[in-house]
Amino acid sequence: MSGRSPRRIVHVTLDEKTVVRRKPEVEHERAVAIFDLLEDNQFCPCEHPDDGPYHLHLSIEDNRLVLDIRREDDAALTKIMLPLSPFRTIVKDYFLICESYYNAIKRSTPSQIEAIDMGRRGLHNEGSEVLRERLAGKVDLDLQTARRLFTLICVLHIRG
Repeated sequence: MSGRSPRRIVHVTLDEKTVVRRKPEVEHERAVAIFDLLEDNQFCPCEHPDDGPYHLHLSIEDNRLVLDIRREDDAALTKIMLPLSPFRTIVKDYFLICESYYNAIKRSTPSQIEAIDMGRRGLHNEGSEVLRERLAGKVDLDLQTARRLFTLICVLHIRG
């Protein structure tokens, strides 16, 4: 592990059994979020601070976000279930602004693209903060880790 903290995610899996097909932009965002998350994150379940590094399995079941947290050997540690309702509006707005952003890249001026991108980043930060608030007392994580996890939560919302 060469000096890296054990309080981090080393493997992430998305339960994508209901996903049929996504746009290339979404696939790119998913891949980048996973890559960046695994490269640098701070993640520690409060009840299992010494059991890391962690494998994280994300899924949506019965209108709940499920964080199935496991040890590196894949032994179960804990499952955290969060209602999706606090995320719904932010995710919906985020999808809309992302669509505007991808369209703007094709035919708008740099200043228009920048303005849309600022709005997109603002919504992304808002979703990340909601995630951190909902996980408070359950999982310690930094803002960058929350941002990457929020991206993956958005990907899970896309159904085929």
